Amino acid sequence: MSVVTRAVRIPKRTVFTVAMASFLGFVAFLWPFVVEPGSVGGATAPPLIFGALLILVLAVIFAEIADGGIDAKAIAMLGVLSAVNAALRPLGAGTAGIETVFFVLVLAGYVFGPGFGFTLGCTSLFVSALITGGVGPWMPYQMFGCAWVGLFAGLLPRLRGRLEVLMLAVYGAASGYFFGFMLNLSFWPFSTDPSSSIAYLPGASFSTQWHRYLVFDATTSLGWDTGRAVTNFVAILVVGPAALATFRRAARRAAFEAPVTFAPAPDGPAPADVDRTAGTLRT
Repeated sequence: MSVVTRAVRIPKRTVFTVAMASFLGFVAFLWPFVVEPGSVGGATAPPLIFGALLILVLAVIFAEIADGGIDAKAIAMLGVLSAVNAALRPLGAGTAGIETVFFVLVLAGYVFGPGFGFTLGCTSLFVSALITGGVGPWMPYQMFGCAWVGLFAGLLPRLRGRLEVLMLAVYGAASGYFFGFMLNLSFWPFSTDPSSSIAYLPGASFSTQWHRYLVFDATTSLGWDTGRAVTNFVAILVVGPAALATFRRAARRAAFEAPVTFAPAPDGPAPADVDRTAGTLRT
């Protein structure tokens, strides 16, 4: 039977914080459809303002999650998987849309829970950006995109056997398209061209902007996103069963949610111990 251990538990108050962060994240992504450029200090003001808000909200989320019970074992697991993802990402980036970072994020988020998946998505992209020199205004968008992938993976229904792996593979493919669709919004509003029918058009209505963006995504990004989706699907089908078993075995042995208690020492003389090297009993 499938066993799910949530290494990073989400208390009720943290659920509200994560929901608020996700709402602000969606606003940060979708501002071109609801904010007219120039109305709040220029076309570049909304992403800069929301980028600052995202950083502050992420800091609050990490504080809330830590207060909710993350222990040294969970931090160690988070650090190891973040390092693995950071090392895997350069292996596929830039080649026909192949991305090697998502399948670990999907599987780990599914096994360890939505809180762990959300945190792993943030830390993986942060560490990867530091290693590859990819720090820039796009980094908060990438962190939130991966955080959502890990979060929603942890919220998937619990299945068993082949259906479980197939569900995760389908979700991995869908998350590949979702990530590309959302990340295009981090630069599309700045590629204005009055003569283009797919570029961002300042001052246009919501329906016009939405139509332009859908065409833009289909014509410029769909092929790249398909490479990411296929990579996720194949990687999860191939390594998914072994990775799930490994993660679950690690979760059972670590016992992330087991309470730690300290019992007083028993009265009386110290117990005898065994000298294993000599094979004798000494007191």
